[in-house]
Amino acid sequence: MLAVLTCPSCAADSTLEMPVDRCLFFHECEFCGLMMKPLPGDCCVFCSYGDRPCPPVAEAGGGC
Repeated sequence: MLAVLTCPSCAADSTLEMPVDRCLFFHECEFCGLMMKPLPGDCCVFCSYGDRPCPPVAEAGGGC
């Protein structure tokens, strides 16, 4: 499943394959090099910076 991550530093969008069976805790922005980490209370970078929550959260029907 594809998802778009938006970097909180440079606002660049990156389209990534989202893992369906686990959370992704870190992602380095390919444009500015910022190492993205989940915001407090979120389980992964997709839940914090993505255009949709990660599959484990979406399947649970709630937030992180």
